[in-house]
Amino acid sequence: MRIIAGEWRGRKLEAPPGDATRPTADRVRETLFSMLASRLGSFEGLRVADLFAGSGALGLEALSRGAAHCTFVERDRDALAALKANIARLGAQGEVQPRDAAALGPAPSPFDLLLLDPPYAKGLGEQALREALERGWIGPASWISLETARGEDIAVEGLAAETVRGIGKTQITLLRPI
Repeated sequence: MRIIAGEWRGRKLEAPPGDATRPTADRVRETLFSMLASRLGSFEGLRVADLFAGSGALGLEALSRGAAHCTFVERDRDALAALKANIARLGAQGEVQPRDAAALGPAPSPFDLLLLDPPYAKGLGEQALREALERGWIGPASWISLETARGEDIAVEGLAAETVRGIGKTQITLLRPI
């Protein structure tokens, strides 16, 4: 696993041991960030939230491409250790919140981009999105990416799918507030 583009292009990332965390494959991240770049134009100055952060690969990719800040939310102890090691190795600026992404605290202001890669087929992504809407993490101009198993239906009141793309066994859904 590596950073694909930007300031830290090619730098390797540590993954948590075991199979409790499923890191987003390089190919899926490449597709996701290409989809986002075509819609956002640039990542410069964005405030990003990486929910179910795992190793932090998604948030660190956004920071490498110019995002101003990333808040990483992860509760698994092994994943937190890998995440903190990756942040330190890259010298990244980010806030780590060791908590459940489905039990967020209030956000001081909405994020420009939310990246979610929850465990597949458990409904945790939808639960986290409802919490993020309620707690002010999502604003009228926010973009949201939710990674799920291919074919999983996503339904969260207040959000609409802008596009859905399958990559192998994975599905990326880009959502917008309505």
